[in-house]
Amino acid sequence: MKRNVIETVMGAVVLAVAAFFLFFAYGSADVRSVSGYEVMARFDRIDGLEPGSDVSISGVRVGQVTSTRLDPTTYLAEVRMSIDPDIELPVDTFATVASESLLGGRFMALDPGGDPEMIQPGGTIIYTQATPGLDQLIGHFIYGMDSGDGSASDGGDSDAPPLFDN
Repeated sequence: MKRNVIETVMGAVVLAVAAFFLFFAYGSADVRSVSGYEVMARFDRIDGLEPGSDVSISGVRVGQVTSTRLDPTTYLAEVRMSIDPDIELPVDTFATVASESLLGGRFMALDPGGDPEMIQPGGTIIYTQATPGLDQLIGHFIYGMDSGDGSASDGGDSDAPPLFDN
């Protein structure tokens, strides 16, 4: 009987510590939703960017992606974002879909410009760029080295010595 009481107390202590760590992690993870004004941007591709993804300026979270959709007329991806009302974005702000890490995960990176005119709520970020994924970069590197005649291109002068002797 004494052993069951000790096991029960130890189990309760473990659960209390686990609850404390969950509370601490949630409080310090900055997972709150950002309520602010909405802006929109159009991209050629937004692979991996989803509603709830972070919007950041200089690595600081200033908003979140609220929705994504395909414009059936232009076939461009439309991304709607909620931006912190304390942050004003110049009309020449540049938006990029960036990778969080090599394993995936995307976020919206904003680079404010220097124009004195600001984007109004409901406005559009005009300057955008979708960053290619790692798989696209590797594919471009592998297939970009093939010059079409079966030999690897060294990208230099045609009279340069070959990279490898056969």
